[in-house]
Amino acid sequence: MSRFRHPSAGATWAASIVVFTVTAVAFLPALRAGFVNWDDDRNFLDNPAYRGLGLARLRWMWTTFHMGHYVPLTWMTHGLDYVLWGMDPRGYHLLNVLLHGATAVAVFFLARRLLALAFPDAEAPRVTLGAAVAALLFAIHPLRVESVAWVTERRDVLSGLFYALTLIAWLRSAEPGGTRRWYWTAVALFVAALLSKAVVMTMPAIILLLNVYPLRRVRSWREAFGAPGARMWGDVAPFALLSAGTAVLSLIALHPPAQLGVTGKVAVSAWSFAYYLGKTLVPTALSPLHEMPKPVDPLAPRFLVGYGVVILYTVAWLAARRRSPGVAAALAAWVLLLLPTLGVVQNGPQIVADRYTYHAAAALTILAGAALIAVARTFDTVARAAAGFVIAGLGMATWRQATVWQSPETLWARVLAIEPASAIAEVGLASALAAQGRDGEAVVHYQRAIAIDPTYAEAHNNLGVALTRIGNPGDAVPEFIRAIELKPDYAEAFSNWGNALVRLGDVPGAIGLYRRAVAADATYADAQVNWGNALVRLDSAAAAIPHYEAALAIRGDNPDARLNWGVALARLGRFPEAADQFRRALALNPGLAEARDYLARVEAMGAARPP
Repeated sequence: MSRFRHPSAGATWAASIVVFTVTAVAFLPALRAGFVNWDDDRNFLDNPAYRGLGLARLRWMWTTFHMGHYVPLTWMTHGLDYVLWGMDPRGYHLLNVLLHGATAVAVFFLARRLLALAFPDAEAPRVTLGAAVAALLFAIHPLRVESVAWVTERRDVLSGLFYALTLIAWLRSAEPGGTRRWYWTAVALFVAALLSKAVVMTMPAIILLLNVYPLRRVRSWREAFGAPGARMWGDVAPFALLSAGTAVLSLIALHPPAQLGVTGKVAVSAWSFAYYLGKTLVPTALSPLHEMPKPVDPLAPRFLVGYGVVILYTVAWLAARRRSPGVAAALAAWVLLLLPTLGVVQNGPQIVADRYTYHAAAALTILAGAALIAVARTFDTVARAAAGFVIAGLGMATWRQATVWQSPETLWARVLAIEPASAIAEVGLASALAAQGRDGEAVVHYQRAIAIDPTYAEAHNNLGVALTRIGNPGDAVPEFIRAIELKPDYAEAFSNWGNALVRLGDVPGAIGLYRRAVAADATYADAQVNWGNALVRLDSAAAAIPHYEAALAIRGDNPDARLNWGVALARLGRFPEAADQFRRALALNPGLAEARDYLARVEAMGAARPP
């Protein structure tokens, strides 16, 4: 086994600083981005459980499977976000960029070590250059934008950082003179990676591959299962056990939607493989969402292309296996790292996603760094110029792609520009418009979503809400009914139907629907608030108060529950208590004008105690 040669510390750290700086500059547009209504709302805007690092918050982080993921370390970084920045999205994006920059540096050190082993006779400066190019090709590729510019995908960059550090530590333990301290450091780092995102469970396979090349500990199956391979299997065992446990935990937590049949999974996996390879080489027409076709036809042209690409890739790997073991190892590593995301277990509405390339990308970029070292032996100037040109082009493309994530409007407009027939994007854009009070415009996009996919229950429900807000509750009712036909336990649709009936003057009928909403989902706090409001309309303020209490028991930071509880208390003449509820509502939402007006009224009456 070749011994790793350490280049000068000054050149190494200078290169790492360049890698970090270029990466950060390429992602500067992300620092101006906000939260988007694509999981950011459910993870952060509507989720008070992560906000802080107190014992209650930490207990939630280490026990939750929120949205099907067990990522306690990632949640802890978001708890730190809240401590540092509150709900200012710029701070969240800043930490994403810094973590990605750190991952780029870790990839640089990993690539330098692997390339030095692969090119034992190359000069150290050339190896350092190849590693820096590999790290930059990884870090500023437009396919990384989704993982970095989307706050929800912090788990990608954090787990990617720990993954690279795990491999560095493991390689240190495997080199001549390496110690067990480095080995157990690698195991600890791998645990941190798994606690950041389970997709890193591929680590045992990568360690086995590194034992074959570039470490060359085993050279054949006979050696692998004989005496030479004994230490290799012993080293892999802790990683394999941790990965197996994580895989089981993930399957329990994920609750994946209805799965495709075998032929459908094969078709989707082949197309995903072709997409990721093609977009790695030519990163154009990228989109935050590529919807799964309905139905999946395994003989459709795109899937036929996928089968062809898989066959050609396999032929290339077989050709390289004996002639170029380093190329074969890199090609195999890319496949192994992609496997968890190729559609074997379908999760979500997408057929492919740019973020799924985050962990696999370095396998191909390190191969590109190796190609630079090899070519530079003969064409040094040309090779350096070509590398610089490619990196500059990728950096500009990444800058442009990062602007897509500026806001919900820019996000969904981009999806519709690439895939005009996306019902999810139409609903996303409509919801963004509705959040700004532009309900009339939102109605148009909800209707377009329903025209694309008439079975989209959320589109019918949201259209009903928008129609109610613009003064057409009668037209809204059929939309809520259709949403419930499509999704019988749709608590939100029951509650919104009730709100429409209140507008139509049927308050008792609305109460019946709120009751059905609570029966469908006992954790739906808004239904309790609406139920209480309906009782107040019926002059039953005392009966309304338990519903506000129930809403706050579900979600303690609900300002609407506090506001309406205060209104009910005021109706009962309990003005000091009402004033206290209005103050609490304002503490939760200082911009709640109604709470401020009501508080002023009770204070003007001289009935409220001073704050």
